[in-house]
Amino acid sequence: MELPTEPAQKGSAAIPRPPLVREVLLVAGLFLVYKLGRQLATGHTAEAFDNARRVWDLERFLHLPGEGSVQSAVLHGDTLVHLVNTYYATVHFPATAAFLVWLYLRRPGHYVWARRVLAAVTAAALVVHLTFPLAPPRMLAATGLVDTGQVYGPTVYGASPETDSLSNQFAAMPSLHFGWALMVAIGLIAATRSRWRWLWLLHPLLTLLVIVGTANHYWLDAIVAAALLGIVLAVVRPPRRAVAAAGSGGKREAVEDTGDAGRPVPHASGGQDAPGRVPEAPDLVGARR
Repeated sequence: MELPTEPAQKGSAAIPRPPLVREVLLVAGLFLVYKLGRQLATGHTAEAFDNARRVWDLERFLHLPGEGSVQSAVLHGDTLVHLVNTYYATVHFPATAAFLVWLYLRRPGHYVWARRVLAAVTAAALVVHLTFPLAPPRMLAATGLVDTGQVYGPTVYGASPETDSLSNQFAAMPSLHFGWALMVAIGLIAATRSRWRWLWLLHPLLTLLVIVGTANHYWLDAIVAAALLGIVLAVVRPPRRAVAAAGSGGKREAVEDTGDAGRPVPHASGGQDAPGRVPEAPDLVGARR
């Protein structure tokens, strides 16, 4: 049986894409601002460790599962922990970049929405990083956790936070690793029609286990990231997609309304407002919550 995927080969070209050079410069600028903001938060060692103890105690008060149980599973073998460290070090940025590139080429309307959401979530995360520096669990002796990156490799962080000029190691909350991974899954679910699209949720689930198992983040780091993303998604709505059925043939076509034009643009052949087509109620994907 054929899977009900969204036919976008013809209709997508009708939706104007943002200028490529402008988008590349914009995304690169956001990345540089993100890196600069992380550097501005360095130098708060005492405060970061005080906040880490508060977060750890709060998790125990809330009876959240111990991060150690996940790390114990990760440390089952050297090969497994090495793979987990590699996932943490190499998947975060490439997966998000591939997600944006695919949306830009195939779903321009969803691309603009996803880019705005990611920019807003990242900006909100930077504010939290600056106002609430937090040492990750791998640095807190009370957790009893191992810094898997330093012990088994590979790692993206320097051995000492004070000498690490590439990243701010006290920016644990919220976890943008998890926040971005969750947005990638939500964006692909919203932009595609396959019945298998819900499997994209495995990406943030795996990312969650990785960031906790490597002792780079607390459970609460992921919870706060998900909460910020939820707030942004409630404000920045995705483009609306409606489905229209043909009269007697039962053939269906998907159309996408980017919100910028006065009428939807068809994603499939057959044209728009064709005789005999009866519009159905809009099938909103992640929009009218």
